[in-house]
Order: sequence, then C-alpha cells, then structure tokens
Amino acid sequence: MSGHVVALSGGVGGAKLVHGLGLALPDASLTAIVNTGDDFRHLGLHVSPDIDSVLYALAGLSDPERGWGRREETWTFMTALKGLRGETWFNLGDGDLAMHVERSWRLSQGETLAQATARACAALGIHPRVLPMSDQPVRTRLRTDEGWLDFQDYFVGHQCRPRVHEIAYEGAEVAQALPAALEALARPDLRAVVICPSNPFLSIEPMLAMPALRAALANAPAPVIAVTPIIGGKALKGPAAKLMAELGLEVGNETVARRYAGLAQVFVADSSDPLPGVVPGVRMAQAQTIMHTDDDRRMLAEAVLALADAAR
Repeated sequence: MSGHVVALSGGVGGAKLVHGLGLALPDASLTAIVNTGDDFRHLGLHVSPDIDSVLYALAGLSDPERGWGRREETWTFMTALKGLRGETWFNLGDGDLAMHVERSWRLSQGETLAQATARACAALGIHPRVLPMSDQPVRTRLRTDEGWLDFQDYFVGHQCRPRVHEIAYEGAEVAQALPAALEALARPDLRAVVICPSNPFLSIEPMLAMPALRAALANAPAPVIAVTPIIGGKALKGPAAKLMAELGLEVGNETVARRYAGLAQVFVADSSDPLPGVVPGVRMAQAQTIMHTDDDRRMLAEAVLALADAAR
C-alpha cells in the first residue's frame, strides 16, 4: 500500500525503527518528528541527542556497540579537554563534535533548528525528512530526591540514579509545534503514524505536551500504531521501567498502552510477552521488537505497516 508515514521518535530505540521504516519505504515516503526535550547547551554548543541518533541511524553511522553516537568514533577532543581540566561529564566524540559545532554555527547565523537539521540530512545523503518537534525550546526536567534536575544532568550526570517523583516539560505549553510536522500529520495521503519504541515519559510525552502536536496526532487521518519499549518488564535501553516504578505505575506494556490511549489505535508488544490487558479503544498486537540488525529493523517496520493497513 502506498502513502506517507510519520514516525514520532526519541533516541536509540526509536531511531532504529525510523531506520527500519526508511529501509521499508520509498525515499520520500517518511517523515520523522523527533523529540528535542533532551536538547541542551554544553561547552557553548547546541546538542540535540535524539535528532543526532535519528540522523546517524538513517545515514548508517550509528555505533552498534555503544548504541549511541557515531561508529568508529575517536576521542582526541575529550582527552585534550581532560588535560585542560575541562567539563568532561558529557562525552563528545570527535565526529559527533563536528555535528554540534556545525549546528551551533548555523543557529548563530540565524538558521532555525529545522533548517540546520535539513542541511545535515542533505550533507549525509538522508532522504526521509527529519523534523525537530519545535524550533523553540522545550526542556524535560525531573523532580528527584536531589531536587529538580535537567534531563542531561539526571540521565548522564547522575546516571539515572536519583528517585524521580515528577516530570515536567518546561516550555511545552508555549512552544510552537513545527508547522511542517503538523502538515505531515494532516496529509491526505497519510498511511500511518508510528509511535516508535522510545521512552514514553522522556521521549514521546515531551512532544505530546505541545497542544497542537497532540491534537494533530489525535486527528490524524490514518491509524496510529504505538510500539512498546518494554520487553519482559524491562527497557532494553534507558530508565523507562525505573520511572514507571518510581511514579507508582505498574511496570509493563499495559501501562505504556494506557499512556497512548485516545491517540493510538493499535499497541504492539514484543512477541515474547503476553498481550497486555484490555485498554479501551486500543487493539493489542505482537511482533518481534528487538532490533539487533538492519533486517530486524526492516521486519518490525513492515509488521507495523501491515498492522496500520489492516486497521484502516
């Protein structure tokens, strides 16, 4: 079946499925809307971790061992920075650093984040459209036992150790969703919207906290398919399961499905897990969601698209 596909994605896990969709679809048939709640300034540079994860995945540059950053990365900059007793809590590989420098330079010259991202796509030969969720700042912050922490301070600086009591998306109420993202979700030829297997609290809900983007998703003229990031009661990457427990939620697929109720028509659990319990308005399905190889990514993408086609 032809038509356009929109994917909502965070970093590592989401980027893998975006790549799989890129492998399964014609070049111009995919738009990825990417979380920017993780963005921050470091060493004077604008760092967009989730956008870069998606770019590196689509360009075939992702590091398969670490799961983040670029493959065959070198670390001369960090070694030199350590020798200068600089800030070394957030690792920047040499190739990755070039991305942040180029983005920051473009932004300083008056380009928007969307324009800088489009320029990176063209330079890397990426054909799917990659859009930040907004050109305006939204910042994910967490209230923990150690007080309010910015996302990167919690995630990298504190290694997700502090107990979390509350999550806030500062700026989401006033940030304007990218017009191109809203247009993509309203396309008359829209085939499917895919909520990728990203952390619902830290990667997807910052986007859903923007009223216009949430409304566009709720009114999309095509099925919305959400893919779980939880397998066997655990997250393959990141603190999704830990956050569920600390926020007083049952750790499992049903909790994730309920986060997307009213938006998604189909929820995909891993084939190794039992189907989640009944969530009104959401049909449960299963597929192999672990993506070790490019073939795994393509197979999951094709399974998700088949579910979307069947739900029309």
